[in-house]
Amino acid sequence: MKNTVNVSPEIIHIPEKPSFLPHLQPTVNMLAAVIEPKDANTLVRKLNHIAPLENLQHVKRVQKKCIDGGKPQLSLLLSVAAETDVVVLELVKSYQLSTFITRVCKYAATSKEEWEEQCKLWPTSYHPPTYNISGITGFSEEDSQSIFGFMRHTIDLATSSVVGQVVNAAVIVDPSTKQVIASACDQVISSASLANEVSKERSCSNYLKNLNQQRLLLDRSIGEFKHIINNVACVHPWRWALQSSGCWHPLRHAAIVAIEYSAARDRQLFPDYKALCHLESDIQTNGHSSESLRPYLCTGCDIYLAWEPCAMCAMALVHQRVRRIFFSSANSNAGALGSVHRLQGERSLNHHYGVFRVLLPEVVKLVDSKTAGSG
Repeated sequence: MKNTVNVSPEIIHIPEKPSFLPHLQPTVNMLAAVIEPKDANTLVRKLNHIAPLENLQHVKRVQKKCIDGGKPQLSLLLSVAAETDVVVLELVKSYQLSTFITRVCKYAATSKEEWEEQCKLWPTSYHPPTYNISGITGFSEEDSQSIFGFMRHTIDLATSSVVGQVVNAAVIVDPSTKQVIASACDQVISSASLANEVSKERSCSNYLKNLNQQRLLLDRSIGEFKHIINNVACVHPWRWALQSSGCWHPLRHAAIVAIEYSAARDRQLFPDYKALCHLESDIQTNGHSSESLRPYLCTGCDIYLAWEPCAMCAMALVHQRVRRIFFSSANSNAGALGSVHRLQGERSLNHHYGVFRVLLPEVVKLVDSKTAGSG
């Protein structure tokens, strides 16, 4: 059954953490009490010691309201309702507090709008991203058209490598010059196996039909298109372990190969370069780099992918210091940037990039990987 809903070209920012609709935000029941303002500091200090809100650090302990006549009223969170212990109850008794149960949002807000909704239940804190990645707050018309153009180029690569099949494709771009640095498709299948795939497809009488399916993959049942996207490496990152013939390479995903090509390009353009660390030091010390110096990995570059990358590729792009990742189709089987995991929200990493999904009407989706099954 075809999905004929028309969509306009769109660029969607994928935040570090999933957003929740106001009525769907998970909540936690808390034991609270109205307190005298003069006791607030003492009670907060004691509760932070005996009942710290370790998993709710975004939640503010005190709520301030204005009641009749503008008189301030303070309410204090005592503990998680299900975890209230004797020490907290003794404190309640000591200060003769009248307790009640209230709800607070379980997770920190990922946007200002979400934070405003959270505060309707109980005050929380909101910390916007501290890094400056252009596009998070929107793109200019010129930048949008450039992004759409590079994504169309990426989709063309992904759908033209093997007749009747779709693979992942990666295009690395220098956004300052809008030039393609490197591009690649999945190379996980051996050349012999690849030739066999092509041979099978060319022997089919519906060759042209399959070629058209490559370019306009519609949302249909799993049975219809599972065979077409069966070779997308990031959708099936563990498929190599299931191949008895050993023809499936576990590492040569499109993003990894594109990184390899980018490094080879740098070596060719800068054959006399001495040490990579000198460039990084120069950038940090002087705030700029010379055009004669070799780029440090893929620092500041954007990468376009037909499919949301798996965890291996997403982590490789962290190490490469890319600035932004754009992908077309979600990967609900193994996606690491929103569908299954959100690597961009892992604060322990020493580099973070912006993540965006690009929707193009003429592509009509490359079929979300849920149609690919578990592979």
